[in-house]
Amino acid sequence: MAPILKHRAFENIYIFATFKFYMKSILIVIFLCLGINFACAQTYEFGLIFGATNFVGDVGSPSFIQPKDYLNQDKVSYGAILKWNRSPRHAFRFTAMRLNTFGNDLRADEPRKLSRGYAFETDITELSLGIEFNFFEWDLHELNRPLFTPYIYTGPTYFFTNEYYVENNVLVEGGSTSNFAIPMLIGVKGTLSRKWILAAEFGARYTFTDNLDGSEPEEINSRTNYPTFGNSNMNDWYFFSGITLTYTFGRKPCYCNL
Repeated sequence: MAPILKHRAFENIYIFATFKFYMKSILIVIFLCLGINFACAQTYEFGLIFGATNFVGDVGSPSFIQPKDYLNQDKVSYGAILKWNRSPRHAFRFTAMRLNTFGNDLRADEPRKLSRGYAFETDITELSLGIEFNFFEWDLHELNRPLFTPYIYTGPTYFFTNEYYVENNVLVEGGSTSNFAIPMLIGVKGTLSRKWILAAEFGARYTFTDNLDGSEPEEINSRTNYPTFGNSNMNDWYFFSGITLTYTFGRKPCYCNL
């Protein structure tokens, strides 16, 4: 097997193993939230998200953990977040985000990509609604001491972006498209005061498409047969890393079932 194919096979195995790990975590969260009665916290949070987004697919570098991959070009992403802290252990969460990311073969370490030289830049509008699970008690009405906890999040996610395809050996931006993604997110948060909360989080989005970078144009509703490239057995991912600042409000908790 050629070195490039070995590298690609290892990359696919690693991503698949990561996906399985997060899916197991998601099942554990669902079990805990459905199987245990919690005190209803009746507390809300509203705030902003700010960070950067990295693309992993068939164009550009396969890395998603090096800070320079997020800061190399303009990948600024932002959005708004709303939480309902249903109990000290979990919250329902909604986010609306504007994500900017890109892929560039000249930043890859594979000779095949370096010689090909494809590049693209795209904006993604993302809407997500799901469950955030706290590892430690998170009761914002009991602030005798600063609160701190790691957390994980997942839930149904829908995004809007633009299609890409290869024309004259260059990636060309096409019309708008939309699809679903599965977020697998981990973070830490703490109270700055009785009203303000700061969090840092990192999350992967596994999308239901392989054509964010134009590598699978068969997904495009067009009579033109555009060339395909890359690995058709692995869908595209995008990764967000950033911080959130939220303001909390709401009445003191009652006690009831989920």
